[in-house]
Amino acid sequence: MNSLRAVVTLVLTAFVLSGCNTLRGTGDLGVVIERATGTVQVVDTTQRTALKQVKGLGDLSHASIVYSRDARYAYVFGRDGGLTRIDILKGEITHRVIQSGNSIGGAISQDGKYVAVSNYTPGGVKVFDANTLELIDDIPAVYGDGKQQSKTVGLVDAPGQRFVFSLYDAGEIWLVDYSTGKAKITKYKNIGRLPYDGLITPNGRYYIAGLFGEDGLALLDLWHPEKGVKRILQDYGRGTKKMPVYKMPHLEGWAMTDDYAFFPAVGRNEVLVMDRRNWKQVRKIPVHGQPVFVMARPDGRQVWVNFAFPRNDTVEVIDTDSLKIVKTLKPGKAVLHMEFTPRGEHVWISARDAGTVTVYGTDSFEALTTLPMVKPSGIFFTNRAHQIGL
Repeated sequence: MNSLRAVVTLVLTAFVLSGCNTLRGTGDLGVVIERATGTVQVVDTTQRTALKQVKGLGDLSHASIVYSRDARYAYVFGRDGGLTRIDILKGEITHRVIQSGNSIGGAISQDGKYVAVSNYTPGGVKVFDANTLELIDDIPAVYGDGKQQSKTVGLVDAPGQRFVFSLYDAGEIWLVDYSTGKAKITKYKNIGRLPYDGLITPNGRYYIAGLFGEDGLALLDLWHPEKGVKRILQDYGRGTKKMPVYKMPHLEGWAMTDDYAFFPAVGRNEVLVMDRRNWKQVRKIPVHGQPVFVMARPDGRQVWVNFAFPRNDTVEVIDTDSLKIVKTLKPGKAVLHMEFTPRGEHVWISARDAGTVTVYGTDSFEALTTLPMVKPSGIFFTNRAHQIGL
């Protein structure tokens, strides 16, 4: 009788606990920035629903997110210098620090132990413990006579426990190596004027910085960093005929397929196609407006493009086999960001002024769901936790 009673008690206890603490994974979750209200929405990409709004994140006017390697925690980088760690399963803030006066994104290390933040004011990079947000390193971006401090941009993680970023005012790229547990910094000077953004290729080999002060791009081969930085695409930029630039394109949005890189022209209504084997331009594709994000579906078959003001209500889809536009969509006014589900069957598109996030099928191009949100901007799904540079 006692043994039967014990079994019944265990069963009832397990039942109660399962009801109070429902287990679920994070692989189909994500976060959408609501830039005007200092809030984010935790979303479920399988059910195509918003689960919970998280408040109290400060200025999110240019916010971005990276994830812990277990994809449970989202690190939100705010424009006001705020670094916030969110538990997306509970939908609540676990830690928050104001670490600078003006920040512009961040990255998480290969092993998930360090979170780095790129700062405008004061210029430099700060590195934090990913669990506690305690400061580990402060790397001021000093240059010249040592009294000047540069804005830092284009911060990414790289294989080998490294971070890479560019110094906007100094025209430099810095490589920070944490493989021994202590920062070892290699500085590459005179890489070009005013590098404004950077990207790392999906395999983690090449870091590329865009130049606002002159045409061309700066490329660092991370397999052979001892060879230094070389210039590629010398004509990339506004050219001799200076065009009005409504918004500088995001380099992180470059689309990479097996053979080609698709990237936005600066100040021109074109998507440029580059051969990844020799980094030379091979094609120009006329598009609706000045492209901002040029993003590849995970299988590489399609490239989706959004545009700067005033033509920012439109998204165009390029077929990467024919290199032709196959679909034009109108998700709403002020399309700011796009994010594919991990295997690419859906794409989520935010329209800030319309106050919506719309989910499209990437084969049918049909709008499947529209979610109302407050001034939505960046969309970040948890599969980024396992991708280099994201």
